Amino acid sequence: MVFDVDVHILILLISFGFLAAFIDSVVGGGGLISLPALLFVGLNPAAAVATNKLAGAMGSLTSSISFYRSGQLEIRSVLKYFPLAFIGSLCGAWTVHLINPALLKPLMLIMLAAVGVYTIFKKDWGAVSTVKNLSKTHLFLFMMLLFAIGFYDGFLGPGTGSFLIFSFLLVGFDFLKAAGNAKFLNLASNVAGVCMFAYLGQIHYVYGLVMGVAQIGGAMLGSHMAIQKGSGFVRTLFIIVTMTLLAKNAYDYMIH
Repeated sequence: MVFDVDVHILILLISFGFLAAFIDSVVGGGGLISLPALLFVGLNPAAAVATNKLAGAMGSLTSSISFYRSGQLEIRSVLKYFPLAFIGSLCGAWTVHLINPALLKPLMLIMLAAVGVYTIFKKDWGAVSTVKNLSKTHLFLFMMLLFAIGFYDGFLGPGTGSFLIFSFLLVGFDFLKAAGNAKFLNLASNVAGVCMFAYLGQIHYVYGLVMGVAQIGGAMLGSHMAIQKGSGFVRTLFIIVTMTLLAKNAYDYMIH
C-alpha cells in the first residue's frame, strides 16, 4: 500500500482520533467521533468499522497502561476475564457475516437508556469501592455478561465502554477503577476485532495507524485527567457520553 495520504485527511484523522481517544479512554463512546471521521474520508462502513478497531486497540492499550501505572487497573482481578471479551468479540465479528447487526439496535437502545437512567438516579453509586467476593452464581452471571458485551462489541459496538463500566459498577468497583478495568477488557475486544477484520482483509492500515498514533496521545491525556480528577469526573462524563450515544443511535434508528 502506498503511503500517499492527502494532508487534509491526515489532519482530520489526527484531530478526530485524538479527541475520540480522549473521551474513550475515560468512559468509552469514542466511536461516536472516530467512525464518522473514517466514513467522511471515504471508507465504506465495513472498512471504517475495521479500521476503527485498529486505531481503538492502540488507544485502549495506552489507556490500560496509564490506569495500571496509577493503580486504577486491578490487573490480577481482570486478567482472567480477558479471554471472555476476546473470544466473545471474535464470535461477534464473525456473526456479522451471518446476521444483520441492525437486529441488535433496538436492544442496544433499551440497554443504553437503562444504564443512563440508573446511573443518574443512583447518585452515590460508584463513589467508593465496595467490591466483595462474588458467589459462584454471581460470578458465572458476571462472566456471561462480559462475554456478551465482548460479542456485542465485535458484532455492533456502540456503547461497549459504557456497558463494561456498568458491569464493573454492578460488582462494587468505584467509577475510576471500573473505567480502568473496562479499558483492559475493551482492549481484548478491540484486538479480537482487529484479528478477525485483518483476516477478512477489511482494514485500511494507513488510516488506522495514523488515527491510532493520534489515539495514543488522546488516551494518555484522557486517562491522566480521569485519574487526577477522580470518580466524580468519570461519573459525569459517563452520563453525558451514555446519553449522547443513546440520542445519536436512536436518531439513526428512526431515520433508517
